[in-house]
Amino acid sequence: MSGPERLGTRLTVRPASVADVASLVELRLANARTHRALDAGTYRVPQRDAVVRHFTAVLADEAGRDAVLVAETHDRRVVGMVEVLRCADPPEHQILRPEPSAQVHTVVLPDARGLGVGSALVAAAARWARSRGITYLSAGIHHRNADAVRFYRQHGYTDAGLSLGKTVP
Repeated sequence: MSGPERLGTRLTVRPASVADVASLVELRLANARTHRALDAGTYRVPQRDAVVRHFTAVLADEAGRDAVLVAETHDRRVVGMVEVLRCADPPEHQILRPEPSAQVHTVVLPDARGLGVGSALVAAAARWARSRGITYLSAGIHHRNADAVRFYRQHGYTDAGLSLGKTVP
């Protein structure tokens, strides 16, 4: 039996709507708690109302600059989401060449992991991006999140450089 069928149903990936905001908020907050456990010095759990405002604004953007796609079961249970957030081109004075790009952020409920939900979401994100002329997708993954690193690598994502940082005393 393949991934989505093991959920006991077919899986649908579709654009999120305002009716999905409550589910999106729960996914974001659960993901934040998981990340905070990985590194409390880097991650936080945002205030619920801020997350509500974010998703409400993204879904109200009629220009469709960014996307939020959800995976739901036949009984309309949202079990995952992917955000596709466009990146701005570098300013003309910078040396990086412009390339239409976006960041992807995928979240799958713990009881739906390993069942093909994430794969369906990243495939849908790639289709959405391609249809809008986006030629490069990135996923910012914490190095301690081995499952996420493995997941994205399985879907063709590769190391794209190194980000160095320093806390200013």
